[in-house]
Amino acid sequence: MPEKVTRGKVLCYVVRDGRLLVFRHTDFSYEEVGIQVPAGSIRPGESPEAAALREAGEETGLGGFTIVRKLGETEYDLTPYRFEIQHRHVFHLELTGTAPQRWTSQESHDGEQEPTRFECFWIPLEDAHVLQSGQGALLGRLYD
Repeated sequence: MPEKVTRGKVLCYVVRDGRLLVFRHTDFSYEEVGIQVPAGSIRPGESPEAAALREAGEETGLGGFTIVRKLGETEYDLTPYRFEIQHRHVFHLELTGTAPQRWTSQESHDGEQEPTRFECFWIPLEDAHVLQSGQGALLGRLYD
C-alpha cells in the first residue's frame, strides 16, 4: 500500500439566515462527489485564512467574503479513494455581498486543467448532515 501523504486544506462554512452555502459538481453524479462546501488546498506560503477566502471566491464566483472565526482543525483520511490525509482548517465565513438562491459557477484552476463546473445553492443548516467526506464534522461549533 502506498504511503499516505498529509495535505493542508481549508473548509468554509458560509452561513446566511440559517442557511449554509453548498455546491455540487455538475459534471459528476451525487453518488460520486456528493454535496460540498467551498474547500481546497492551502498553497505554499499561504495562510489558512487567505486560502479560505480565496477558495470561497474561486468556487462560488462571488466576492465579499469575510472570516467570522476559525472553528478548529480536523483530519480526514481519504483512503481508499486516495492515499491522503487532509489536515483541515475549518472557518465560519460571512458573505457581505448579495447572492441568489441558486447559481452556476466554475473554477478555472489557473488554466492548468479544464474548468470545474458547479451549481451553488443554500440549504438549511439542519440539513447539512448530507455533506460529503466528513465536511460537516465541525458544523456544531457554529452554535458555540
